[in-house]
Amino acid sequence: MGGNTLKRKSILLLTALMLVMSMFLAACGGKEKTSESTDGKKSASSGPKDGGTMIYALDSAPKGLYNINFYQDTVDAQVLDFIQDGLITYDENLKPVPNIASWETKDNKVFKFTFKKGVKWQNGEELTVDDWIFALETIADKDYDGPRYTNVETIEGAPAYHEGKAKEISGLKKIDDYNIEITFDKARVNNLENVWTYPLSRKEFEGVAVKDMSASPQVRQNPIGTGPFKVTKIVPGESIEFVRNEDYWQGKPHIEKIVLKVIDPSLVIGELKNNQLDMTNFHPSNYEEVKKLKNVEILKAPGLSYFYVGFRMGTWDGKKNVMNYDKYQNKELRQAMAYAINREEWTKAFFFGLGKPVNRPVPTAHWIAADDSELPNQYEYDPKKAEELLDKAGYKDVDGDGFREDPKGKKFVVNFSHYATDNPTFEARAKALTQYWEAVGLKTTLKMIDSNLYYDMLEKADKSMEVFYGGWSTGTDPDPSGLWTSTALWNYPRWVNEKNDQLLADALDVSIVGTDQEKRKQLYVEWQKLVNEELPMIPIGETDEVYAASKRLHGLTLDVSGTNSPHEWWLEQ
Repeated sequence: MGGNTLKRKSILLLTALMLVMSMFLAACGGKEKTSESTDGKKSASSGPKDGGTMIYALDSAPKGLYNINFYQDTVDAQVLDFIQDGLITYDENLKPVPNIASWETKDNKVFKFTFKKGVKWQNGEELTVDDWIFALETIADKDYDGPRYTNVETIEGAPAYHEGKAKEISGLKKIDDYNIEITFDKARVNNLENVWTYPLSRKEFEGVAVKDMSASPQVRQNPIGTGPFKVTKIVPGESIEFVRNEDYWQGKPHIEKIVLKVIDPSLVIGELKNNQLDMTNFHPSNYEEVKKLKNVEILKAPGLSYFYVGFRMGTWDGKKNVMNYDKYQNKELRQAMAYAINREEWTKAFFFGLGKPVNRPVPTAHWIAADDSELPNQYEYDPKKAEELLDKAGYKDVDGDGFREDPKGKKFVVNFSHYATDNPTFEARAKALTQYWEAVGLKTTLKMIDSNLYYDMLEKADKSMEVFYGGWSTGTDPDPSGLWTSTALWNYPRWVNEKNDQLLADALDVSIVGTDQEKRKQLYVEWQKLVNEELPMIPIGETDEVYAASKRLHGLTLDVSGTNSPHEWWLEQ
């Protein structure tokens, strides 16, 4: 990701690879280099120089929601990283650390936050706690059309405000301009990580109704934040220009101008080679080509994303998931489809040496990840075992056409969907999965669906989406409830399981885990064992995150929480 702020939210994001082939940055000690530098990015001994224009490539056009409180897509997130800072940030162990605000709590229910004084918005106004209250009230408003309410609803009184039963959120208590007390509905281990920590300028949005905010010029054309760079020009679908924020609270940035340009992924290597580009994330399929470039360094690190094949087992009734779709309810069928896939071969071929198979819906780099030895099944490639499981479950070739019928003797077809973008490898990797299933006698059809429609269809539990490819990038808070509980909209398999809900609730319950991280991890390990056995989705693989940076760009570092702040980067003149 372009800067360092957006990695730092607990809300889970659609992984970028999934939508637009741009990737989230995440690393575990991400200092690995293909060239000789050892400090995460080579730096000239003479120290930082001021000035210059940096060119940064986006591989698809932003949607254009340039305020962090409203954005929904990963390309916009890359833009926002230059404009916006969070109140808190995260270290290389994904633990929260103070940024603009520090906090204290005795009981994990009531938190007192203290703001730094003198932090200014890019319109010259000083940032105060009123701007945070304004953001939280905006997101809790019934007319708010962004996806962040889940990060506000645990504040005491937020649901009443949301339903129009209260004029303010009772859990927000302003002490003075720089101090605020927030009371949550109950003590939770992750109240701090989950709450929304990005203010919204009250002055900037004065007189704008909440329902009109996301379409307003303040969001679309003239966004302001508290971050290191200010937007000066937006050419929709083409580019965004920034100039440094001279009043930036962490010190004046070194680089004078930054231009984010939409560059077709097929042209990126040429642009890098011709010194027309200073920084970009790139798809693993370009890794070997980028590695050959003498004027470029690669930043590479383990990722915080995983990819999976999901089975739709039900529908969404508007409030919760209901398991009312029978076709994939048979666990042996789902397990057989997992054993049929050669994930080792597949990840090597389609993640281009930058990925590996994974057996759980948690990336290896996360502290809650279960060790493979703790999981009941490894799902190693075993077509014979797949065939035995299918036979046992009653999926047999009754009519002799080489493909299996269902246990009632009816024609059985795996209808598989994958999102389509300009990336030609996506269809190839989807086809490869269909071939694995056909090899064990499961007739399979493939539908490539435009990526802009794909997730809407999954969200609506569209009946045509039966078996589907997906991926998630996890935030700093490891809690997977937002994706896997029975009331989670993003639980695309529509999987409902009592033990699943219980384990995820217990892992957040202060009366059960207190502040004992090991105890909390153990509950998440139990949860991963359950998912690994029940298999509402087949975890496929995880990828490293890769960035290319020109050798004239210095001061850029990378760890598990993202890159360092762009105000520290500088260009060789």
